[in-house]
Amino acid sequence: MLETIKRLFAYEAWANARALDSLKDAESPAALAPLAHLLVSEKIWLMRLRGEDTSAVNKSPEMSHAECVSLFEEMRASVTSYLDSLSEDDLGSLLTYRNFKGTEFRTPVGEILTHVSMHGAYHRGQVAKALRAEGHTPADTDYITFVRESAA
Repeated sequence: MLETIKRLFAYEAWANARALDSLKDAESPAALAPLAHLLVSEKIWLMRLRGEDTSAVNKSPEMSHAECVSLFEEMRASVTSYLDSLSEDDLGSLLTYRNFKGTEFRTPVGEILTHVSMHGAYHRGQVAKALRAEGHTPADTDYITFVRESAA
């Protein structure tokens, strides 16, 4: 399962890079907002996985394209380092954390990591929709495209 999760996060980084690239000339606040949220959410979940308090983090900040690129690069390195520190057994470990309403949850680490990758796909869809609505062409961030390009 750990190798599958690492593969999902390789896809996540690839797709986020493509989404960021499609936004560099679009100047679209409507498309940038869900991408900023996606990147900050990855940071929030990584903080939780490390046992850090996230209650003061703004989960939907206004960010420039350059700020998103910087956070993307930070998260790509941080997530890779975190995943490399895990063992297969760690995926079943229960993490206790609080959501932004203060409700406490206990969730297996592997399920949290799966959620983070699914959450990213959802918000990249919002980015694509916003770009199309403004007459731009969004990047293809489909997983199967990643698979095909990775195999080549």
